[in-house]
Amino acid sequence: MASGITASFDRFRLAQVFTISRGSKTEALVVTATVARGGFVGRGESVPYARYGETPESVAAQIASLPEGITRATLQEALAAGAARNAVDCALWDLEAKAAGRRVWELAGLPAPRPVQTAFTLSLDTPEAMRVAAAANAHRPILKIKLGTPDDMPRLEAVRQGAPKPVILIDANEGWTPEIYADLAPHLLRLGVALVEQPLPAGADEALTEMARPLPVCADESAHEAAGLAALRGRYDMVNLKLDKTGGLTGALAARTEAQRLGFGVMVGCMVGSSLAMAPAVLVAQGAAYADLDGPLLLAEDRPQAMFYDGEGIHPPKPDLWG
Repeated sequence: MASGITASFDRFRLAQVFTISRGSKTEALVVTATVARGGFVGRGESVPYARYGETPESVAAQIASLPEGITRATLQEALAAGAARNAVDCALWDLEAKAAGRRVWELAGLPAPRPVQTAFTLSLDTPEAMRVAAAANAHRPILKIKLGTPDDMPRLEAVRQGAPKPVILIDANEGWTPEIYADLAPHLLRLGVALVEQPLPAGADEALTEMARPLPVCADESAHEAAGLAALRGRYDMVNLKLDKTGGLTGALAARTEAQRLGFGVMVGCMVGSSLAMAPAVLVAQGAAYADLDGPLLLAEDRPQAMFYDGEGIHPPKPDLWG
């Protein structure tokens, strides 16, 4: 392969329709960045997100604008945090590892990673459909429930009925008002919910500073790079770090360090993508309070050399996939 940086689109069918409070999807459309230098090839994957003004085309254009010899250090200045920087940053890490004949965690000075227990996400649906889905996945240790409507209590009750034992995490995807959340919070505790993620819109979450937080509240859409985390103190107890928000593994490791310094609990999440997107996130998820790296489990098809999941969780990637 000739030297250079390229971007391509890959589509992966979902095992079933995936719905959150903003809409539904039947496939994962991802952008794959490929960096070829010196006879070695590195790859990284990102999922453009319309919520942040991204499209596959805009992300591909950002990648195409980069100079051929860009490094991880200069990339941090060349692109803002987001899907484009994520794909290229992870591709550069992969390239460096392959050229050095070492694993990424060795290059980053990290301990060898271990399997990480991951949540499994149930998408938004009718209460009965969510009960059936919960029962089918009641063997999993952690279920993450997509909510974010004014009529969520029947859904949550149904999920707990279908799956009495798993830890339950709630993701409202900015779908509640302060009044709805205040009304729901006691019921979340009653049903054993461990945390609630992004209950209010990112632009209106200052209301959380005045509200009781009887269970931990985790920032998702409100949390991006390390530099912005300090502003979340007093509103949130945890932050959900996703590589598509931090702009890659480099930014995610920096955000994890800053979150821990500030006293936040850490959750490491993902968009609905393939195993190539999960591979670097496993490194960030080491020691995190929660991991939500179930993207490949939601797919009907995945990349070759896919990530391996079993009772221990998601295992570190094999070098022929990434890193």
